[in-house]
Amino acid sequence: MAVEKLTDHSFENHSFGVLYILDEEAGRDGGVRPQVPRWASKMGTGSREQEFGQPGAMGGPQGPRHRQQELPLRILVPTQFVGAIIGKEGLTIKNITKQTQSKVDIHRKENAGATEKAITIHSSKEGCSQACRMILEIMEKEANDTKIVEEVPLKILTNNSLVGRLIGKEGRNLKKIEQDTGTKITISSLQDLTIYNQERTITVRGGVEECCNAEVEITKKLREAHENDVASLNQTNVMPGLNMSALGIFSSGLSVLPPASGCLCVFQTAEQEVVYLFVPTPAVGALIGKKGQHIRELAHYAGASIKIAAPDNPDDPERMVIITGPPEGQFKAQGRIYGKLKEENFFTAKEDVKLEAHIKVPLTAAGRVIGKGGKTVNELQNLTSAEVVVPRDQTPDENDEVFVKIIGHFFASQTAQRKIREIIQQVKQQERKHQQMVPTPSQPSI
Repeated sequence: MAVEKLTDHSFENHSFGVLYILDEEAGRDGGVRPQVPRWASKMGTGSREQEFGQPGAMGGPQGPRHRQQELPLRILVPTQFVGAIIGKEGLTIKNITKQTQSKVDIHRKENAGATEKAITIHSSKEGCSQACRMILEIMEKEANDTKIVEEVPLKILTNNSLVGRLIGKEGRNLKKIEQDTGTKITISSLQDLTIYNQERTITVRGGVEECCNAEVEITKKLREAHENDVASLNQTNVMPGLNMSALGIFSSGLSVLPPASGCLCVFQTAEQEVVYLFVPTPAVGALIGKKGQHIRELAHYAGASIKIAAPDNPDDPERMVIITGPPEGQFKAQGRIYGKLKEENFFTAKEDVKLEAHIKVPLTAAGRVIGKGGKTVNELQNLTSAEVVVPRDQTPDENDEVFVKIIGHFFASQTAQRKIREIIQQVKQQERKHQQMVPTPSQPSI
């Protein structure tokens, strides 16, 4: 009764919206549960965005977990059409949410003065597509009635990390969608991205029906890529205690990760580490970016120094990237480099990005990395899934250090690097302890 009485109640020119959240503890002792309303909306006066939602799409005990892993549909609409999409007293958008069982966020107050506003739709893939169709139909009608614009294309926002897999090798996926749906599809330039905004705009031109058919196919590809990323995260618990989300490594919209993979890791040392990472030579331009913009932003984001060494030979298939920074900086910088290579299609959709990294270890620690009869290095490889090699017959450098090679995908390489650093720290601690125990000439032994 309270829900029914409060919903749509007006107070000081604001309309109440009430959302009933199921209490799992209630009703277990024979009590009567209140009826869940068929729809609920929230129009907060102090909120950053307007939200209109259906509990059916996100509610229930599994709602929060589901929301962590879903990929919402995000579209851009001309600012002048936002009022028509919301409708008088919000009736139009309420009708959309009710019919599609969706939660729709209209980001009206973001980017003040912008000619376009983002709309985020949370629902099943069918619900997202149905809501998108209704919004497109509203915009087309408004455009025809007002003659403001001749064409209203569908603009889909998606994270840059998913775009490469949408396009496909040599653009085959995108070309097929265009041919199957009779649309023209373009994607905004990489140059428009910044380290803080990783979304690109997919513009689909055609009739409403054609655009809607293209949206279904585009969303299907994006969701597949997103789900593969989520599955990879869930299966990879090789770095317990490390909050991948907080470090910002995954740019595919995984703002909140499943609890299994997210607890806070505190790196115990701020010591500067040097890692020599080898990337395909053709990828160097993408890593540097136009006038060095990307590599500068990456260095700022990671809090590390990133330099690309000159090639020893112009025909070398790989170039060395020298990363200098604390452990967290190494994780961020290397993670973004791995991600960039995937995004730019230097590796196929089903192919893991495997790179070779070199780190220097004191000669005194090299034997410990190998272990008796190679036991330690074998255990390290089994634990991390990375290939770890300590080349024989190396000549130590001026600091009495030698190289260890690590080859593997990102998580494997990171785990191996951390394990090897642990061994180095253990050796250094033992050496310091030994030095403290050795008496000096002014301290006669007892």
